[in-house]
Amino acid sequence: MPPELDHQEMLIVTGMSGAGRSTVANALEDLGWYVVDNLPPQMLTPLVELAKKAGESLPRIAAVVDVRGGRLFSDVQEAIGSLRDTIAMRVLFLEATDAALVRRFEQVRRPHPLQGDGTTLDGIAAERQRMVELRSTSDIVIDTSELNIHQLATTIAERFAAADTAGLSITVESFGYKYGLPADADMVADCRFLPNPFWIPELKSLNGKDVEVQEYVLAQPGASDFVSSYSKAMEPVFAGFQRENKRHATIAIGCTGGKHRSVAIAEELAGLLRELPGVVVNVKHRDLGRE
Repeated sequence: MPPELDHQEMLIVTGMSGAGRSTVANALEDLGWYVVDNLPPQMLTPLVELAKKAGESLPRIAAVVDVRGGRLFSDVQEAIGSLRDTIAMRVLFLEATDAALVRRFEQVRRPHPLQGDGTTLDGIAAERQRMVELRSTSDIVIDTSELNIHQLATTIAERFAAADTAGLSITVESFGYKYGLPADADMVADCRFLPNPFWIPELKSLNGKDVEVQEYVLAQPGASDFVSSYSKAMEPVFAGFQRENKRHATIAIGCTGGKHRSVAIAEELAGLLRELPGVVVNVKHRDLGRE
């Protein structure tokens, strides 16, 4: 492989319709892959050329290629073969039993792309015939018959996560109750049990990112215990999120106006959560700066 591409990798995702390609594509995106869906095989070479130009900004590329490309799909073997010497490439083939595929098509109430005027089973049989050669030359074959979408996503994460990919991305967001709860909050904690620095003249004009406010808030009875206990309580929650392949979560910390207590507590909590393995923590102060 050319030295300029030794940092890049390409994954071709293909296989039976209904076997989970969309779930795999979403899981790969969550892992930081650049994913292109329903790509005609003839566009694989231009995609690789784009990756060469992008360099390190596109280290991992995934292309979903399947029979939706119609007659264009017939060139997939030739296209893949011509690219194996230019970029590190693997082909992932997803399959499932006829019974599992029929059940899934019935659940979504959509026809198989190859069934035409026939039945779902006719479409599946036609697709299997077209996929025989590609399946035989694929690097990885995953049977998804007994996997739900969460289990399949977890399988993909285990196989394709980069060594530096965090298992979970957490946003700790402060907010003010008088402006409403954050719509995307997974968990909400209320720190209005603490005295409000708003009523301290020398702290009123400051906010929870200022040292003076932080020291005041964290010195109040129960404040440090609350933060440390909440951080400890999140350990099994985060572990469960990762087992269930939940990659993103938001913890909302609220006070009255979202300026003093919630900001200080959010900053302190984020610092403790960053010490947990496999977790990336971001801090957002939704209402800081509002009057």
